Amino acid sequence: MQRHPQVPREAVIKEDLLRGGVAFDESALSDSANEASGDVKPKSYFIFSFDHGTLPELGAAALRRPPEEIVLTGGPYELRRTVVSVRVNPSSPYRVAADRDGLLGLYLDGQRISDVGVPPMPEYYRHKLANGKSVMEVAPTIQWGYLIYLTVFRVCQYFGAKEECQYCDINHNWRQHKAAGRPYTGVKPVEEVLEALEIIDRYDTAKASTAYTLTGGAVTSRVGGKDEADFYGQYAKAIEERFPGRWIGKVVAQALPKEDVQRFHDYGVRIYHPNYEVWDRRLFELYCPGKERYVGRDEWHRRILDSAEVFGPRNVIPNFVAGVEMAEPFGFTTVDEAIDSTVEGLRYFMGHGITPRFTTWCPEPTTPLGKANPLGAPLEYHVRLLQEYRATMAEFGLSSPPGYGPAGPGNAVFSVSSFMDSLPAEETVPEQV
Repeated sequence: MQRHPQVPREAVIKEDLLRGGVAFDESALSDSANEASGDVKPKSYFIFSFDHGTLPELGAAALRRPPEEIVLTGGPYELRRTVVSVRVNPSSPYRVAADRDGLLGLYLDGQRISDVGVPPMPEYYRHKLANGKSVMEVAPTIQWGYLIYLTVFRVCQYFGAKEECQYCDINHNWRQHKAAGRPYTGVKPVEEVLEALEIIDRYDTAKASTAYTLTGGAVTSRVGGKDEADFYGQYAKAIEERFPGRWIGKVVAQALPKEDVQRFHDYGVRIYHPNYEVWDRRLFELYCPGKERYVGRDEWHRRILDSAEVFGPRNVIPNFVAGVEMAEPFGFTTVDEAIDSTVEGLRYFMGHGITPRFTTWCPEPTTPLGKANPLGAPLEYHVRLLQEYRATMAEFGLSSPPGYGPAGPGNAVFSVSSFMDSLPAEETVPEQV
C-alpha cells in the first residue's frame, strides 16, 4: 500500500485474498448442511473450483459451504465496501472468524484487519424447480447478486494434458463434485434454465440481478448436435424471447469466426468474451495447447478484432488470467518482464477500442501450473497490473466496460479481480450496450 498509493488499498487486500485464498474458522461457517435453508448464500462452484485444495482437503469448509463472497469494510485501514470472491485455502494467513460477540472479521496473523459481511440467502435460492433441482445448481448468482452465471456445459472438449489449458480445473471440478455425490449437471437443458430464471425474476423484486453470462467448456465438435455458436446461442435466444430486455446477455466462448459471432448477436447476446488468456506467444502455446492447436494465437486475436465489427469494440471484452505470466517453470522471472508483456497485450486491444478484463489467477492444485506454483504470482505483480491497467485505459480514452456493474472503490461488485475496484468511480447511470 505504501509503495503504490495510487492503487486503492481495498484492491491491494482483495488481490492478496484472491491470489492466496482465505481460511474459515468453523465459527464463520453455516450450521446448515441444507444449502437452501440457511441465512447465508453458499459458494456455488459455478464453473471452476477457485479453491486451493480439493474438496477432501478443505475440511469443514467442504461439508459446510463457505459463503459465495465476503464483503470487507472498516478496520484499521478504513476499508470501503469491497466484494471478494471466496477462494478457500486452509493454510492461508488470512482467516475469517467470529469474535466473542459473534461478529465476523478478517484476521491476518491473528490481527483483525476488517469487518466481514456475508451475502444473505436470496429468496429465489429457497425455491426449487419442478424436478427438484435447486436454483443454485442451475442458475447461481455471483457478484453480490448482480450476475446470473449460466455454466450450461460443465466440461470442456479440450481434454487431457495435450489440450487442457494448464491453469484450468473445469474438468476436475466436474469430477470432484460427482465423486462427492453433489448435484452437478453436465449439460443444462434449456427448459431448466428458463424455469430457474423465472424463479429468479419472480423473487428478485429489487432487480439486483442485471446480467447473465452463458459459458462452459470449449466445443470443438458438437454438443447435442450443435456447434459452439448454436449450442450457447440457443440459450440466449430462448432467454431473450421469454424475458426480453430483462438482463444484459453475455457469452464467454472461444474466439469464433465472424459468421459464428454474428449468430451470437442474432440470438440476442450483447457482450462477447472471447478470452485470450495470456498475451505472450510462447506462454500461450505452452499454457493453452488446445486453443493453439485448433485455432492458433494469431487467428484467435484476428477473430477478436473481427468480432468488434459485430458487437462494437466496447462490447467485446476478452479476459486474461492475471498471474500465469509468472508461473514456473516457463513464465517470466521478474515482475517487470511480466508487466511489460501484459501491458503490450492491453495496448494492442485497447488501441482497437477493445477493453480486456482479467481474473486473478487462483493456483488450483489439480492443474499443472497450480501444482507447480501453489503460491501463485507475487502480490507486486497484481498491484502493478492494476496501476498499469488504469493508466492504459486512460491513455486510450476508455471507460469501464459494460456488464460489470459500478466502478470505483466502495462501489464495485465484480468479485474475481480488482480491476473494477481500481478504476475511477463513474456517475451512476443505467448500463446500456
